[in-house]
Amino acid sequence: MPTKSVALNDATSARPLQSPITRRDWLTRAAAPALAAGLAYPLVAGAGTTATGTVGAPPASDIRAPHFFDIRAYGAIGDGVTLNTAAIQAAIDAAHEANGGVVLVPSGTFLSGTLELKSNVTLHLATQGKILGSTRAEDYHAGRAIPRGNGNIVFISAADAENITIEGNGTIDGNGRAFYTGRGDNTGPGQNSADGYYQRPHLLIFSRCKNLRIRDAFLTAAAYHGVRILNCERVYLDNVRVHNRVNKNNDGFHIVSSRYVHINGCDVTCQDDACALFGSNKYVTVANSTFSTRWSIFRFGGGEAENITISNCVIYETYGCAIKMSCRANSRFENISFSNIIMRDVTGPISIGLDSVRRRQRPGDAQRPLIPGKVRNISFSHIRGTVVAHGRQFADMHWEQGYRPGEDRTCITLNGVGNDFLENISLNDVHFTFEGGGTEAESRLRDVPQIAGEYFEIGDRPAHGVYARNVRGLTLDNIRIETVKPDLRPAVVLDNVSDAALLNIAAQGNVNAPSTLRCIQTTDTLISAPRLLTPAAVYLAVEGERSAAITLEGGDLRKAAKKITHDRGATPSATA
Repeated sequence: MPTKSVALNDATSARPLQSPITRRDWLTRAAAPALAAGLAYPLVAGAGTTATGTVGAPPASDIRAPHFFDIRAYGAIGDGVTLNTAAIQAAIDAAHEANGGVVLVPSGTFLSGTLELKSNVTLHLATQGKILGSTRAEDYHAGRAIPRGNGNIVFISAADAENITIEGNGTIDGNGRAFYTGRGDNTGPGQNSADGYYQRPHLLIFSRCKNLRIRDAFLTAAAYHGVRILNCERVYLDNVRVHNRVNKNNDGFHIVSSRYVHINGCDVTCQDDACALFGSNKYVTVANSTFSTRWSIFRFGGGEAENITISNCVIYETYGCAIKMSCRANSRFENISFSNIIMRDVTGPISIGLDSVRRRQRPGDAQRPLIPGKVRNISFSHIRGTVVAHGRQFADMHWEQGYRPGEDRTCITLNGVGNDFLENISLNDVHFTFEGGGTEAESRLRDVPQIAGEYFEIGDRPAHGVYARNVRGLTLDNIRIETVKPDLRPAVVLDNVSDAALLNIAAQGNVNAPSTLRCIQTTDTLISAPRLLTPAAVYLAVEGERSAAITLEGGDLRKAAKKITHDRGATPSATA
């Protein structure tokens, strides 16, 4: 098929060029009737001007504007019925073979199966343009060179490519409800992933790509994950809107072992992880975005994740765990910052777990040396939130959302297991209002299960605000913890924590609760300028024979009947 490209030439216009032609000019003119009619004439973008402003001859090495490839010129029909896979792919291939170009998806609904994007190709979605996924499984296949993990059947993919862009105010719709069976991929605790449902297309997958951009588009209704970015470099996701709530495992962004990734101005509502950061992601920024999901927003797991900042984001209606980090053997999470975040109506606000004891054996584990996991230098600052006690049903999910034991009445959880310790964790200027309702039985919890996999696996929390176990170097500064309903659990529980500073902690007490703050086997801890907001029987309960060098100074504890008690082997010498 001959190349059907369209380019516009202002050299043929009666009006001389006064300035170089911009990309916006090209797109505006590409939408003109001349383009719709398939007319083609070259646009010279590099024509020079003389001192008097008139157009001079272009230099010998003039740079021409990229060609535009209207998918209708290749036979695509936007009636929502005709299958256009071959036509759209032909336009992509032609743009690639022309050393780059813009593939235009004009107004209309263009039904398609699996497509492959290629180097130097921009897929431009007109405002009323939509690429709609076929409802037939036979119209999809594994993406070329896409790894098999989590399935590699895909709607649109690219591998080993560079300079790829998806742009415009149009839509990519996976039609994913057609693939709903009620089954997921079975990758959660206690599930057998061998029985998982993988024979359904992800919406977008990019593997080993460089200089990838997605901007302004609406991505919706995937049959599986939304956007998978695997081992890519220089990734820019700007002003993207994602609505992905028609199937199980409907992730938003799923980023694996990628570098120089920047997410800005996006709005993501999904069913599963909204912004998963798995593997060895480095040099990542997420900013100025909003998120909502049934499960987790920012989820970390495996690999060596470091040098990541997440800021100026709003998290709302998230009934799993808003920020979830699960680190195991041979993994390291380091230098990660969360700042300026609003959480409205979430269940688990923050959970960090470290457990180097493998729960599941994987192929090759016996041959790998066991290196203890590391979690250190993680900071949270300027965070405000409201935490609900129970998850809720989403109006835009067509199946009932089930909730597990351990997802109710949760708190900020910093959870090291066995010989694993979190290091240098700080929370500064963090204010949360919890729904409350914690029971007397929950307040008596001491032997919390030694597990740090999924956030819900440890079961009930012994605190309603912050529970920290196995932490070295903990800073809580300007923390305010309130409850809507009475809660009989302490606001803060430290268990086997050392080198801690609790500064300017304001918390509600309860005269029927055992204490407001509990320290178990805790050492080298400064509690300075605390404020007790409502009456309490005891402010600080110190427990365990190894508790030592705990200093309580200053503050306003007039509402406490007793400031300090010592129990379960702790002696008065543990506090000063």
